[in-house]
Amino acid sequence: MTYEFFNGTVTSPLGFTAGGVCSGIKAATSASITGESVDLDNITGKRDLAMICCEVPCTAAAVYTKNLVKSSTIAVTSDHLSNGTAQAVIVNSGNANTCNADGVEVAEAMCALAADSLGIKPEDVIVASTGVIGVPLPLEPVRKGVERLRGTLTKDGGTNAAEAIMTTDTVKKETAMRMTLGGRTVTVGGIAKGSGMIHINMGTMLSFVTTDAAVSAEMLESALREAVEDSYNMVSVDGDTSTNDTLAIMASGLAGNEPITEKNDDYRVFVAGLTAAFKSLAKQLAADGEGATKLLICSVRGAKTKPDAVKVAKGVICSSLFKAAMFGADANWGRVLCAIGYSGADVDVTKVGVSFSSSKGEIEVCRNGAGVDFSEEDAKQILLEKEITVNITLGDGEAEAEAYGCDLTYDYVKINGDYRT
Repeated sequence: MTYEFFNGTVTSPLGFTAGGVCSGIKAATSASITGESVDLDNITGKRDLAMICCEVPCTAAAVYTKNLVKSSTIAVTSDHLSNGTAQAVIVNSGNANTCNADGVEVAEAMCALAADSLGIKPEDVIVASTGVIGVPLPLEPVRKGVERLRGTLTKDGGTNAAEAIMTTDTVKKETAMRMTLGGRTVTVGGIAKGSGMIHINMGTMLSFVTTDAAVSAEMLESALREAVEDSYNMVSVDGDTSTNDTLAIMASGLAGNEPITEKNDDYRVFVAGLTAAFKSLAKQLAADGEGATKLLICSVRGAKTKPDAVKVAKGVICSSLFKAAMFGADANWGRVLCAIGYSGADVDVTKVGVSFSSSKGEIEVCRNGAGVDFSEEDAKQILLEKEITVNITLGDGEAEAEAYGCDLTYDYVKINGDYRT
């Protein structure tokens, strides 16, 4: 299957526009903690409120965090998507709207403000929030932000929306790709945010994906859940599953392909395309982990079963000791074997092979469960690069998996030591 990635964003598919502004949510939330006052009429700073809209009603679906503590936005979005349709997204950063007595009321109010601005129904709006937990989300900044966004959503606004959903992220995350379904060109675009509090247990972050494919709500939800497994569900930054994780997708149908209503060949192409797009965003999330200097990829081959391969890949990418070794460019392969051993996978450790690779080359460090002679200096040069792959061969079967993470640095502690204030 061929997929063409290009320089685009969430507005690249037909029918979608977006925008992002500074509304003062971050400033107002901080002020409520410190007791200061904020002049919302003269607010400046980073964007913190985003909207995405489609010119037509879309089929839509979403998946959410498995944390029992959830943002009120998840309850509202889940309710709004119960009929499989949506037309817009409103999302803020700076305040998670989690563990607040008025959370649902505020989330519904956000939907109503967006709907009034766009001329659509409130129940056709997806809502999400990200930021500080346990601080009431002030509605007045949202109201002023929506006013600033009124009439300004454009095809070029996807990047502004991507910036508006950032918290501790250092870079925006965007992707766009094309594929062919039934002779028609179909586009997928997406944005995501996530830097910390990211751990394998879908969702792992906030992400909003659009497509102009014609696909039924049932098949869209099924495709979403399949594509998540090998992409977002294989990312871990710090072992903490967020309370707000939401991945939502809207499909406009404007590409004009024969509607996907069953699991046929077009469905399988669509799932593979979504998976490729999701992996692009997943790697961006992992690379921008809080304090991270390196993207880590764990590639596992030769497992007895797919679940075994997944357990090994996740076990290694989540190991704090392994992550710290990669920060120090230390080829401490024993930490890889250690993580494999406690991963719960059915593995014959006497067959395990390990190598490290990057743009500087590849070096074997373990064969048949035992160390081999290698140059520590050559290994260090390989591990000093920004993207490192630990290649694991198990020799037990044909199954494989890949997981994504980052190194563990001093800055992770600095960032999270004063995150709330």
